[in-house]
Amino acid sequence: MQPNRRRRNTGHGLGDERRRWGMVRPPKPRGQLRASPMHRLRVQLGDPVRQFQLTLVMLGIVLVVGTVGYRLIERLSWLDAAYMTVITVATVGFGEIRPFTPAGRVFTMGLIIVGVGTGAWAATRAVEVMLGQTLWLSVQRRRMKQALGELRDHYVICGHGRLGTRIERDLRARGESFVVIDWSEQLEEFFLGENIAHVIGDATHDEVLVAAGIGRARGLVAALDSDASNVLTVLSAREMNPGLLIVARANSEASESKLRRAGADRVVTPDAIGGHRLALALLRPAVHDLFNEVFSFGVEIAVDVGQITIDEHSPFAGQTVAGCDLRRLRNVSILAIRELAGGFALNPAADRVVSPGETLIVIGPAEAVYELEAMYSGD
Repeated sequence: MQPNRRRRNTGHGLGDERRRWGMVRPPKPRGQLRASPMHRLRVQLGDPVRQFQLTLVMLGIVLVVGTVGYRLIERLSWLDAAYMTVITVATVGFGEIRPFTPAGRVFTMGLIIVGVGTGAWAATRAVEVMLGQTLWLSVQRRRMKQALGELRDHYVICGHGRLGTRIERDLRARGESFVVIDWSEQLEEFFLGENIAHVIGDATHDEVLVAAGIGRARGLVAALDSDASNVLTVLSAREMNPGLLIVARANSEASESKLRRAGADRVVTPDAIGGHRLALALLRPAVHDLFNEVFSFGVEIAVDVGQITIDEHSPFAGQTVAGCDLRRLRNVSILAIRELAGGFALNPAADRVVSPGETLIVIGPAEAVYELEAMYSGD
């Protein structure tokens, strides 16, 4: 008999999917997402306000050591020891309370060197914090970190390029909360000035997605420049939040299937859509103009298309299209009904019955559409 050999796990798991596409970074265990103490220390010391606080602590330590030193070496009272320490560190030029012993003079020289250096360091940090942008940036970073921790049911936008900027504008026009992830540190001041929730980092890294609140998010858009980066981002996001709605950008049609296998619910190819709109403008200009009216987000949105998911408790469940009476009540028309099988019933007849689980696609004044979605959608 052949000896039993342990078989390797050859299932197409998450790591196998990554290796299949040439990405060798395995998924990190959840326990490894926590930053090391040294990393957290470096981040803290990189904050100018933290540096200023550290200099004040160091200056306080110098004053305490000086006071105790004079007390032990010269047998001064606590008040006299503190007085000598302050005038020595401040280098104001006052004389000694009484002649010091050689040990006291050596201690005084060391105290002057350490105290003057620490005081100059503290003064430099104070000027930098108070007169530059560092204080404003530091305060804004802390507020942003707190705001990120409070976000719920938000959207995560990976990539602040031309496509990401448009997505941000559309979400802002609809009043949706979102977080932008981008690797460029030069954008941080812009994000803070515009009060845009953001995380500076690589969206393909798990810890960056965690910082953006991926576990509490409603949806994610992978709009990075590289298809490989989008695939890796989708894989990581799907692993950390299985119920997340994920929409991914594909720069080529060949990448669409990879993004779907990675876990994307929807895949959009901007070049294909742009080409279709150009052809539509050429062949059917009136239809193109209608699409521009409906799908262009401006300061004031006149017309919009929305969706209402029907659950079993919805007042529209079991009603006919005519019985819903949305045209009279809300000035909203039903364009189509998405059926349970995934198909669409376009321009449904008046006697068509709406069933639970189906989705109404409606068009009308933007405010009316938004109110209907907020009141009746089962999402």
